[in-house]
Order: sequence, then C-alpha cells, then structure tokens
Amino acid sequence: MIGNYITPLNKDVERKHVRYPNRYGMVVAGDLYTAKNLDKSKKYPAIIVGAPYGGVKEQGPCVYANELSQRGYVVLCFDQSFMGDSSGEPRHVSSPDIFVENFSAGVDFLGLLDFVDREKIGVIGICGSGGFALSAAQVDTRIKAVVTASMYDMSVASRLGMDESTIQKTKENLSNQRWIDAENGYPEYIPSFPEQPIDEVPKDLKEPDAEWFRFYALRRGHHPAARGGFTTTSNMAMMNFRLLDYIHEISPRPILFIVGDRAHSRFFSEEAYAKAKMPKQLYVVKDAEHIDLYDRVDRIPFDKITKFFGDSIL
Repeated sequence: MIGNYITPLNKDVERKHVRYPNRYGMVVAGDLYTAKNLDKSKKYPAIIVGAPYGGVKEQGPCVYANELSQRGYVVLCFDQSFMGDSSGEPRHVSSPDIFVENFSAGVDFLGLLDFVDREKIGVIGICGSGGFALSAAQVDTRIKAVVTASMYDMSVASRLGMDESTIQKTKENLSNQRWIDAENGYPEYIPSFPEQPIDEVPKDLKEPDAEWFRFYALRRGHHPAARGGFTTTSNMAMMNFRLLDYIHEISPRPILFIVGDRAHSRFFSEEAYAKAKMPKQLYVVKDAEHIDLYDRVDRIPFDKITKFFGDSIL
C-alpha cells in the first residue's frame, strides 16, 4: 500500500484532493485525477467512480482512476458521506438517499470545472456503488452513461434470504437497537475487519465472508477507514428503500454491467440487466470473483470500459 492508496500513482497522472458540497450541505471529499500533460484550455469527458459499499476512494476507485485518467478522462473518486475524509456524524452511517445524492454532487462539481465538458459525464459504480450509481442515473439525466463492476443492489441485499417472519424479527431487533442507541447517545457500530492488516484469512471463515477478508483484511486492500459494515440501525433505511425500481428510465442512456464469471454477486447484475432497457450490455470477465473487479488490473476490462464510454459520451 502506497500512502494508504492500494496502488501507486502512475508517473503520468496527477492527483489532487478536492472538497465540495452535496445538496444537504455536507462536504464530500474526493480525489481528482488528470493526465499531467492535460491542456486545461480544452474541455474533456469526465467519469465519477464510486467505492464498494463501506469502501473508500483510496481502494478500488483509485485503481480505476489511475488507469482511465491516462486514457483522456478527468476522473473523480470520492468518499461517501459519513465515510473516509467526507463529513457526516456519526461516522459509518449508511443512507441510501445520501449515497445516491453524492453521485449527483460529483456531477455538480465536475460540471463547474472549466476543463470538463458537462455534456460528457459518466459514472462507474463498484459493488454497492453500482446500485447507487444506477439509482442516481434514474433521475439525473446529466449522467450520460453508467458502468457497474461487481454490482450489489444493497436495498435487495438488506432482505436477501429472509422470509416474512425473519424480516419481521429483523425489524424488531433493529427497532430495539434504536432504544439502546438513544439511551447510549451514540449508534452501535461493529467493524468487520481488523484495525491492522493481517497476513492470511482465518481458516474457519466461510464464503463470501472469506472473500471480503481476502480484500479488506489483507494488505491487498486494507484501509484503516474502511473496516467494514455500518452502524447497526443503518440497515433500517436500506430495508425501506428501493434503489432500482426505475432502472428502465435510464434508457436511452447506455449501461454496461461488468461481472466476474465466479462472482457470488453475479445475479445482482443479471437481474438488473434484465430489468433495464436498451442500450445495455452484460460483460462477463473470465476467471474472476467479485473482488477481482476492485483491483485486479489483469481482470478489469479497461479496454472495454474505454470503448463503452468512447461510444457513449464522446
């Protein structure tokens, strides 16, 4: 890890820390990537990259930005509110509405830069950000094209595998946790990953928990601000939200779903693809599990992504 970034910055790329507000007045912290030789008297297409659910800009997003900025794009990575360097208290709160909004806030920021063509802005959502990016594009027509990588729909995931009685019991437990949080004066937060990176995944962990550890807990992807999970009662908001009910309304703007052939999350992309209207593509990466599309530059299809955005927003 290089200065808490999981990949070194390419010698031909410049990274600048930026801060800007969302519509709630919360400060979003981001990194702006450009080619070092960028002529800022001209206008360029731009891409916003959202981190996996619970991740930060120094993880998967920096891998995408490092590559795509070399290919002529201005790239913005950001920390979701309550996470990383962005504002929001208490920390580690999850809010589907705010997490969707922060993609539009990124469009606001980029569109005010003199060297960005505001008619040529696309988004990439990794893991949980795939659902948030699509949800933002459902209503924000300034987003001209969407790419998802190992997409998770967290509103579906919050109820996954539960029957009616289990859902009711979960709601009761979360509701009771609110009493405890109110009495304590702060919400419960139980991190999933160790404070310091470990050398190997515990042998008793089952999939997909072992997979999360292969990225977040090892030196490969560990970051002290991304220890997994959110405040316990955050799941109430996610259970009460439907991220992709209007995915068909993104059309005629295009969507590219990228998924690994061995990804445990593959069905999320396939189901979203089925509900979306044309133009849409589903691209399956050979020999790739879910987390491989976070950082494996030998697996992430950057040529495919470049062509997609080239056909869509250039």
